[in-house]
Order: sequence, then structure tokens, then C-alpha cells
Amino acid sequence: MTPGENSVVVEVGEAVPDDVEMVVRLVTSPAGTVAGEGGLDVDGEALRRLGFTGELATAVALIPAAAQHRPVLLVGAGPASELDAETLRRAGAAAAREASHARSVAIDLGGLDLGGLDLGAAGAAGALVEGVLLACYHYDAYRSAPKDAGPGRVVLVVDDTEAAERGVARARVVAEAVWLARDLVNTPAGDLPPRRFAEIARELAGREGLELRELDEDAIAAEHLGGLLAVARGSAEPPRLLRLEYVPGGETVTAGSGAGAPAGEVPLVALVGKGITFDSGGLSLKTGTGMMTMKTDMSGAAAVLATLVACRRLGVGVRVVGFMPLTENMPGGRATKPGDVLRARNGKTIEVLNTDAEGRLVLADALSLAVEESPDAVVDLATLTGACVVALGTSIAGLMGNDDRLVAAVRDASSRAGEPTWHLPLPAGYRGQIDSEIADMKNIGAPGEAGALTAGLLLEEFVGSTPWVHLDIAGPARSAEDKGYRRKGGTGFGVRTLLELLRGYEPVGGTVVGTATGTEVLR
Repeated sequence: MTPGENSVVVEVGEAVPDDVEMVVRLVTSPAGTVAGEGGLDVDGEALRRLGFTGELATAVALIPAAAQHRPVLLVGAGPASELDAETLRRAGAAAAREASHARSVAIDLGGLDLGGLDLGAAGAAGALVEGVLLACYHYDAYRSAPKDAGPGRVVLVVDDTEAAERGVARARVVAEAVWLARDLVNTPAGDLPPRRFAEIARELAGREGLELRELDEDAIAAEHLGGLLAVARGSAEPPRLLRLEYVPGGETVTAGSGAGAPAGEVPLVALVGKGITFDSGGLSLKTGTGMMTMKTDMSGAAAVLATLVACRRLGVGVRVVGFMPLTENMPGGRATKPGDVLRARNGKTIEVLNTDAEGRLVLADALSLAVEESPDAVVDLATLTGACVVALGTSIAGLMGNDDRLVAAVRDASSRAGEPTWHLPLPAGYRGQIDSEIADMKNIGAPGEAGALTAGLLLEEFVGSTPWVHLDIAGPARSAEDKGYRRKGGTGFGVRTLLELLRGYEPVGGTVVGTATGTEVLR
């Protein structure tokens, strides 16, 4: 299969088909009487004796004595009063996992009042199927035999099939975008250098009607992308800078559709994704253990590419342009040395004191390019700092920004998408930590202090007055275990948040309003 291709067939119907192997029923807590196969009802007391109360994402299988009847899998959906998109995703994931050995299943939602939920029947059906598809993800490109990851056919049984069809159609596009990002992140670095990433982007751009501009090493130098060049110097693999654009409806819209754009033009949202296809740390070499997962250091670029690929099929109503700076960070003979100074695209200089703080260097150039297009807003994603993992763990991304409205919009989108973020400050009082003795700034702050925040403060130097949000996804970009709808390896974190942000995007005007710095530091 090509990257991101989804092999699970999803159907919608009003009744359970005769040819499915297993029936799944969602049960809210506390569990009451539920219907089994062949008219067999099971009451709540019997279920409690089996240890099943309807608690979210728990499950119990009812195996009928008669061979002609199918097993019924009961999956807990939690209290009815707490049903929302995320609980339905988690319930769908539990159903897919517990029924992974069945070739076909029917998920019967007839007992749930989906139309009464705030997200409506379409949103509820979509959320459930999204959880199913994300849990069914599997990466078998290097296996001699594929592993079972879930049923190959899922039939969603609902009363309002028309609404469910709409929700399922969107869920499939979103899930396939996440699958694409996961596939890219999981691919070994030796098979996904910058040139190969660019080839995949070119193939996908052609398929989805996107405009791709690819800068090779000479063009990168001509565009004065000093940060990207500095990181790439130690690698035998040449860097790439990709600019990918989506225009709604296929119409041609001129650049610069932010504040002051002519009436009738749609807003432009710029996305920037860190694309370090392998990070050895450069001359500031990581440990062997620290390098084991560094093929995932391009998770931001993977999320941006996957988001752009989904835009047309989802009918996104704004222009979207994605910038992906791609390179390896290696300790070759030409590698940037601690103490070297580079000049970024916008003319500012950075003293490199630690070559393992390289992501902010390539982002400096990409952010500079993004703001030159006068977008309404910029959002960047990067596996940027271990400090953010220390602060927030592996399930929550750090969110920083310079505009209160955009920060709130991204935070709300992440909540709806089920991708947790936490708003961190950009304290002006910490800016002095990245002052350099010989350049405009240095690429690290005070040892052991606020590493995620000082990295964000450095990025802020390259966005000017453009509304901007930075997502540090170092923690949630990779999972160490199968849990819920996350699979071990690349998670595709950020794709669903970006697509939710772009859905019905409300322009912020292209100029910063509010500082979004959180608690200020007293001086």
C-alpha cells in the first residue's frame, strides 16, 4: 500500500447484516439489560458478576451456546451524561481492539441517543469510526507477515444513516491523514531521507491537486536559509525545503491574503513542520539510547504534509500553505561546530552552542518564509525539546503563542480533536537567557531551566507581528505502547488538531492582538 492507505472497509446500515462474524453493542454505565443474539437478554446484575459495568473502554464478550448465533461484544461507553466525541473515539478503539480477530463486525448503536448529543448524529458516528480506524492502524512494511490489527470490515448500525454516512466520510479522510503521518514517522530514516520525503510529497500533491515547490541545496543557499544549511552541513544527504499549497475550489488566489487582503479573497493559514529525518545530535552527539527513536524527529513535517493532503477532500474553506524544512542532523566532517554563527532568512544571527538544539534553527528559516506571505496566522509543529516532555509527559503537547485569539482557537481545536495541549507562557523576562555574546541570540538558554520556553522565545524572533502558535509535540508524537487509538510508534499527533482548526476557520486578522505570554516574570 502507498503511505496512508487504509484497508478497513466501513459501511453504514439500519440493521445488523447476517454475514458479519461479531456484533458489538455500546453500553453506558451503569450497565442495564442488553440484548444478545437469538433473543437472549442479559441483565445488569449478570454483567456485574462478569465484572462489566459499562465503564469507558472496558469490554466483555458474550459467547452463545448455540453455534448458529454470533458472539456479542459489549463495550463500555461510560456514563450517558458524559458521552462526547472523545469517549466515542475511545469506545470505538476498544471495540476494534477487542474484535481484532474477527474479519467483520457490526457496531450496533441503536440503543444510544446520538442525535441528542451536542455533536449530532454525524459527529457522533464520525468520532466512533475515527477511533475504530485509528486503532486499526498497522505498519507492516518491514514484516514478513502482517499482524492482526483489527477487523477488515466494519458495519455501523444506526437509525439516521444519512447523517452517519456524512460523519463516516469525514472520519475516513481524517484517519487516512493520520495513517499517512504515522507511516512517514515509522519509516526507517535510511529509507526516508529528505529527497525521498520530497518524492512522496510530490506524488501526493499531484494526486490531491496541490502546488508543490521544492528547493534543493543550491536553491536553499540562494534563498539565504542559513539555519537549514547549517544543520545540513554534517550530512551526506542533501536538504530540501518544501512549500505545499492548497487553494479551495481550485481557484487561483494571489499571495498575501492576511490583513489588508482585497475583499473576496480567502484567508491564508501557514503551517510549518520540523523535518529532521534523523537526529544524531550533530557534534553534540546524543547517546545511543537517545538516538533510537530519532527517525521520528520529522513528525512535525509529516503532520503538515498529511494535513495538506486531506484539505481538498474535506472541503477546507481557506488557503493553506505548508513549509517543511527537511534535513538530517549528522556529525560529518563539515558539520556545524559549537560556537559557529549562522544567519537566518530574516537576517538575524544565531550562535550555535549546542548542535542538538537544531530544530529551532531550521524552523527559524521556515517561519521567516511563512510570514513573508502575509498569512492570517502561522502554526508550527515540532518535536522540539525534551524539556517539554519533562513538563507535560508523553500525552500532552506544549502550546505557546503571541496572540490570545489564535492560542484559544488552537487550544479549542485540540480539545475537540482529542489531542491534549497545555498553554505555556513566553515570559519576556526569560528572553535574556538566549542573549549571545557575539550574535543576536544563541540557540540554548540556561542549563536545566525552562528549555521549552526559551526555545519558543527564539522562534518568536522570526514571526514578527504575525499571529503565531507553536506546538511542541516532542512528547505525544511517539507512543511507547499500544493504548486506546494510539499505536506504538508514530502517533500522527497534530493532524487532527490542524484539520479541526481549519474546519470553519475564523480569521484573526493577520496582526497580533494580545500577548498570550501567561504569567510574566518580575525583574
